[in-house]
Amino acid sequence: MLLVDIKDGVALVTLNRPEAMNALSRALRAELPKALAKLDADPEVKVIVLTGAGDRAFTAGLDLKELGSDPEGLKAANSTEPSDSPAWAVIACKKPVIGAINGVAITGGFELALACDVLICSTRARFADTHARVGITPGWGLSQKLSRTIGPYRAKELSLSGNFLDAQTAYDWGLANRVVEPDQLLPTALKLAADMAQVETDMLITYKAMIDDGYETTLRDGLELEQSVSRAHNAHVTPEGVEARRQGVLARGRSQ
Repeated sequence: MLLVDIKDGVALVTLNRPEAMNALSRALRAELPKALAKLDADPEVKVIVLTGAGDRAFTAGLDLKELGSDPEGLKAANSTEPSDSPAWAVIACKKPVIGAINGVAITGGFELALACDVLICSTRARFADTHARVGITPGWGLSQKLSRTIGPYRAKELSLSGNFLDAQTAYDWGLANRVVEPDQLLPTALKLAADMAQVETDMLITYKAMIDDGYETTLRDGLELEQSVSRAHNAHVTPEGVEARRQGVLARGRSQ
């Protein structure tokens, strides 16, 4: 139900329940956090790409059929422990996670997408928040992250109606980084991951944390945070190291 392929510093993680629209069953909810934690700790992995099998769904969210017969199942919707929640497992991942959204991302699947650092969407991607229609409230961050991404007015439109948002509109509203044809989705996501993987792991982790931690606070506090992290990090940077990396940047610029 979960496929992991590692190559050249990039881990491709695939939710593999296409017959159930990659719904997050109890078993898959247990496996994904364990896999992400293992990849986060693996020195051979720098960047993670997360996608769904097939072309119908990234993930349809919690497996509602399973929940209907599991009185304890809804506890999963309110877990903030990375070991119990796929979305919080992505949020807790120190390394960059690129979401390759191949089809629908619904409710908990929408929350899982929002937890990623970058979203590359197929033209077949669609997003929907059906929490209100199902009669449950989100617990994996959707009510807060969506409004901070596309604004409160648009977030209310989506969440209070349950209507679908197509890939192009998601891009226009600032939710998606790019929209590509379905056959270009994984090549585009993996190419971006490979670009990121050229950066040293500690730099990727430090810079990602700077952006995330600063975004959660005020601009003034964020600027102070940047200065604090920058002083600590740059104290260990040598002129020789900068020159070597500068040459690498110049060589890359000439090849592009």
